[in-house]
Amino acid sequence: MSFIFLFCIFLYTLRSSPPSFTLKNMSATLFETAEDTITKDDTQRPLADQLRPTTLEEVIGQDHLIGDDAPLRKMIESGTLSSMILWGPPGCGKTTLARILSNHTDLKFEQLSAIFSGVGDLKKLFESARIRKQNGKGTLLFVDEIHRFNKSQQDAFLPVVEDGTITLIGATTENPSFELNAAILSRAQVFVLKRLDDTALEGLLTRAEEKYGRDLPVNDEARQSLKAMADGDGRYCLSLAEQVFIQATDGMIWGREELFKSVQKRAPLYDKGDDSHYNLISALHKSMRGSDVEATLYWFWRMLDGGEDPLYLARRMVRMAVEDVGLADPQALTVCMSAWDAYERLGSPEGELALTQAMIYLATAPKSNAAYKAAKLAMVKAKETGSLMPPKHILNAPTQLMKDQGYNDGYIYDPDTEDGFSGQDYFPEEMERTNMYQPVERGFERDIKKRLDYWDKLRKKKQS
Repeated sequence: MSFIFLFCIFLYTLRSSPPSFTLKNMSATLFETAEDTITKDDTQRPLADQLRPTTLEEVIGQDHLIGDDAPLRKMIESGTLSSMILWGPPGCGKTTLARILSNHTDLKFEQLSAIFSGVGDLKKLFESARIRKQNGKGTLLFVDEIHRFNKSQQDAFLPVVEDGTITLIGATTENPSFELNAAILSRAQVFVLKRLDDTALEGLLTRAEEKYGRDLPVNDEARQSLKAMADGDGRYCLSLAEQVFIQATDGMIWGREELFKSVQKRAPLYDKGDDSHYNLISALHKSMRGSDVEATLYWFWRMLDGGEDPLYLARRMVRMAVEDVGLADPQALTVCMSAWDAYERLGSPEGELALTQAMIYLATAPKSNAAYKAAKLAMVKAKETGSLMPPKHILNAPTQLMKDQGYNDGYIYDPDTEDGFSGQDYFPEEMERTNMYQPVERGFERDIKKRLDYWDKLRKKKQS
């Protein structure tokens, strides 16, 4: 009986304890105060999270959006926040910016990740938002990696965004034009965040040094290398700095060699299926077309280093040979086909040298798209006049009936003529002669042009 009485007193004590006494506080040891526990929890958070900006003034590298007279700054000052898509590379501040924007509204802030959420989660969230709206309060929904939702899942946002049940902020690293429904894009502004430049990354390192109360223990060369390794990713830059602060012993100053041994280089921002793939292949193709061999090599190896399939590049090089070099250097096609064959025989890494040689050949070759343009014009003419018959004098006449119809009548065998050129008309009788191939005064096409001009004079002479 006394035991039951004592147990009831114990339960009453628990219920009447002050709010500061929680299960979380019970996890602290007898020798830790609540303040000690909070400090410990703070230091256990990653440095990037500890230094996450809480105001617009602390955000680095996005002045085009939050500076004076910038669109997001104006939106905040007006007191009206509209739905938006924040598009930018990893570590540029999309999530941070969304959280800061939420602090400037009286809307209920909700956050979810498209990676871990489905339609069921959206329905629950939308229903809560509808009830909240009926009670006079709006909802600001931040969806990270919104491009991960498929098209039907994205459609679920339309009615609640349309009627103002939620204000949507979506974050994506992918091109919204390709990954998001047109209906969502018509209801939300797209703001492009930039990758952090050297100045912005330097600002983050300075904040890290202020946090630790000492300079980053690296020399100038290693400091530049650390920023280069971060590759525009602010979160990764701070993670690298945190590793250096933790691993470097007192009094030690790291150089590049010590840095590379101790920290991991950021993987290149490249995915064969996403926007970066198309950006880099565009840069490579245009550098080659512009005969900039140095830039061509840079983008070529950026793609290989990012994990691009060398055979994809080999196929693309063949296209470059026929589309951009053309008959200004007919050997370019042979070189590219040989490089492709060499790679398939050798594999990596030796085969990549063959592709590199072919890439250099293309970049340094004279350029002409005359054959490419001729093909497009010929295609148009073929579609316009697709039913016209060839002139009878160039048709074979294997039967007497066909001979009687005039087939092969008047045909001249060119090699038997004095000039090796008869000058006959080979177009349909109902079609005027069209000049489709117009070679340029570069490379081998200079010789082709001379030949065509010569034959054109002979043709006019013989047909007159």
